[in-house]
Amino acid sequence: MSRGEILILWTLGLAASALAPFLFPAVITQLTFLWLMILFALTWDIMGGQMGYNSFGNIFFFGIGAYACAVIQRDSGLGWHLAFFIGMGAAALLGVAAAAVLGSGILGLRGQYFAIGSLGLGIAGGEVAAGWDYIGAGSGLSPPLYPGALGRREIFFYFLFLALALICFLALRRLYGGRFGLAINAIRDDEDKAEAMGLRTTRYKTVAWCISAFFVAMAGAGAGNLIGFIDPRDVAFAGVTFGVWMVLMAILGGKGTLWGPILGAVIFHITQELFWTYLLGWQRVALGFLIVVIVVFFPTGILGWLRERHPHLFGEAVDAGAGTDGERGAS
Repeated sequence: MSRGEILILWTLGLAASALAPFLFPAVITQLTFLWLMILFALTWDIMGGQMGYNSFGNIFFFGIGAYACAVIQRDSGLGWHLAFFIGMGAAALLGVAAAAVLGSGILGLRGQYFAIGSLGLGIAGGEVAAGWDYIGAGSGLSPPLYPGALGRREIFFYFLFLALALICFLALRRLYGGRFGLAINAIRDDEDKAEAMGLRTTRYKTVAWCISAFFVAMAGAGAGNLIGFIDPRDVAFAGVTFGVWMVLMAILGGKGTLWGPILGAVIFHITQELFWTYLLGWQRVALGFLIVVIVVFFPTGILGWLRERHPHLFGEAVDAGAGTDGERGAS
């Protein structure tokens, strides 16, 4: 595909995204959550796909961001918009600081030990928040209401999450194409060999987690206001929902790729909304069945499945004159 064709596709995609809330106002909240799901999948894939470290602790940074922003909005005495954007900045800084401090210790673990350790972060975060009176404890915390006219709130958060998802995508695209991408892929392929070659693996792992925390914390700041109420276990540190979904979406689309998490997030979110609409009362059963299908039938994701069966779609060609081994070459 030529550069011009790619530019046309990008232009059409951005135009469609900008017009969507005006063309489909009845589902603008669902569209906003779609961008949040894309953010979840992209940020999880930094660790879980590109670097091979299956993290269940990203929800910890989401909760930090949600509470940090809401507290600043509540206590600063500033106007809503100014307090909100200051809160988002503070959320991002706290998320990165937490990832840097915790990463130097927990990222020394590998494999299932790291997965379990990161899972404990989200659980601990929920328990601490549920017992901390300053942030509402178990009763939760309600951010200040958006001051705009009816309908403006939904449009504001739609474009906020669209911008965050776009910035995240472009940033990761640039990072994956450079030295950073090569380094974290080397850690995924063989960390011991990467260390033997002089790569400072712990430093790269910590930086990767900080990048993920930066975007996840800002997503938490926006999501807390979008939802309108921050419950410590069901919203801020919702490991059994948001924490699991971000993993599933990346796996569904194809982890370790740039577009796979986006594809997985779109399919997962649309399917989930259909379950909630047409299978009310059975939606969690259907969602559990979907999880089983994803893990069993798409272990390499949709993009991996397509690459295996239709390599020509990815610029690969099979030599018809090759032997029974089926030599494959790049076109």
